[in-house]
Amino acid sequence: MFGISWAEFAVIFFVAVLVIPARRWPDVARFLARAVKTVRAIIWKITDASEQIKERVDLEAPINDIIGDAARDVLNEISVPIKKKRKNGRAPGTRKK
Repeated sequence: MFGISWAEFAVIFFVAVLVIPARRWPDVARFLARAVKTVRAIIWKITDASEQIKERVDLEAPINDIIGDAARDVLNEISVPIKKKRKNGRAPGTRKK
């Protein structure tokens, strides 16, 4: 629980019992209950948001793959390799006559 071992928690609890007067314990319990409720609500909101983001990414990934594949196919069909010219102005593999 929050990186606190049971022994550390027991020491904190024992010190709290000694330091906090008995008449304040109901207030402490209410405060702790509100704090736990708030933390749980925040955790649920974060979890829900992360699941929604994951769903959107999972839905968009196949679409991006399809678009990328289609674009590559179209570019491969219409593109023609360009022959590189040498410094002397001739294409490689051609001979001077």
